[in-house]
Amino acid sequence: MIVQQDDEEAPLMQQPEQPTARTPLPWDQFWILLLLEMPDFLSSRTLAPFIPQLIRDIGVTHGDESQVGHYAGILESSYYAAHTLTIFHWSQLSDHIGRKPIILIALSAIAISMFSFGLSKTFLGLVVSRIVCGAFDPSDTVVKSILMDITDATNMPKAYSYIPISVMIGNTVGPLIGGSLSRPADRFPDIFGRSELMKTYPYLLPCSISALSISIIWLVTYIRLKESVSTTGKTPLWELIKKGFRGQSYSRLSSVIVDSGEGSPGEVQLKPLPLRALLTPKVLSVIASYATMDLFQRGFNSVLPVFYATPIELGGLSLDPPRIGVLLAASDVIHGIFRLLFYTQLHDRFGARAIFITGVSSGIPIVILFPVTSALARAYGIGMAVWLCVVVQLALKTSLVLCFPCMALFIRAAAPNRASLGTTNGFVMVVVAVAKVIGPASAASVFSYSLQEGHDAWSIYYFFIAIVFSRCRYCSITSP
Repeated sequence: MIVQQDDEEAPLMQQPEQPTARTPLPWDQFWILLLLEMPDFLSSRTLAPFIPQLIRDIGVTHGDESQVGHYAGILESSYYAAHTLTIFHWSQLSDHIGRKPIILIALSAIAISMFSFGLSKTFLGLVVSRIVCGAFDPSDTVVKSILMDITDATNMPKAYSYIPISVMIGNTVGPLIGGSLSRPADRFPDIFGRSELMKTYPYLLPCSISALSISIIWLVTYIRLKESVSTTGKTPLWELIKKGFRGQSYSRLSSVIVDSGEGSPGEVQLKPLPLRALLTPKVLSVIASYATMDLFQRGFNSVLPVFYATPIELGGLSLDPPRIGVLLAASDVIHGIFRLLFYTQLHDRFGARAIFITGVSSGIPIVILFPVTSALARAYGIGMAVWLCVVVQLALKTSLVLCFPCMALFIRAAAPNRASLGTTNGFVMVVVAVAKVIGPASAASVFSYSLQEGHDAWSIYYFFIAIVFSRCRYCSITSP
């Protein structure tokens, strides 16, 4: 089968690889990457169904229901704030000492932070747990770098069509764990009714199960994952630390060209490039597109469970945590199956840019369905019309989900050389992480503001529509 590359899949260094057939996926390592895609989603989605109720329980809102969304946004953004400050350094370090050590550190941090979250009794304790997790969790970016290391332009779209298996499992199991096992002493009195531990820490059980699952993935990774980058001839970690204290960047430690050891005779492979060399127009356009897309996605994901949990009279749907968990889990299953079955075919027929533009455009009806659903709930209660709007909105979210594998292709094509994949990925993710900090906190806060008496109830929808139009602008920059 002859493969014709789209522009967004142009290989690194802007030189065509011109493959003649699809390269088989390296399943001996790829299945481990599928496992490694789960922890981020499993941990965050475990927390999502019960965070609104947890915030009420700890009393930080002092009974003001309109402030629940505000504190939920702060809690989510605290993770991304710490993530923003450290992700580039972890990603850059992975180019020098390898991907595997960074992954193992990240998995350990996620597991520890989940236990800590379940044991926290104050809002400050919850924030600290998420900050620790964010500061030591570059796993998503480094996993993407590993995937780019072990694939090429012919099999990378196929690899990303399998990623929904992991995302679907994490996004499905997480909400079910968090929604069904929170407050177990109340929900399952015959089993946990006499447990003082479960009464004192009503959210420890779901957090512990999530942490245990992540610990198992850590063990599998330690035993089976192979290092995907060569560290031969690179500066040892201790030397990097010492020189870093002296103010020398990683890039100056790796400024020479060495034999790559693969490919045609005399072919050379550049060492990781300095940061300034990475700021090409192509990288900058990818950053702008990814950041605005993620700003909308994170804001939407932050507001959605709060919207479901908010009383009908204040503009929400008055759903309880178990029902919210089932809704989120079911939608993620559908999104995952759709991406698994159709993404490769859609990519081969239309290309990554067309899929990305469609995802951007879907933001407008997604936003409009918020006030429509709220109005129907107030007028007729939670009936067939409301559930139809909920289903349509979650179905439209599928187009947003398909944007992410497209962005991975854009990043791979934009990287100046293969040795700088981790650094390029890290730099893009730093800017995206800023959007992740701004998105949940700002969207949830604007939602809370819109619920308060005397304020414009449509403020949150104006906010989302403004982001949609900014996404359309940067989408035109990315498009040819």
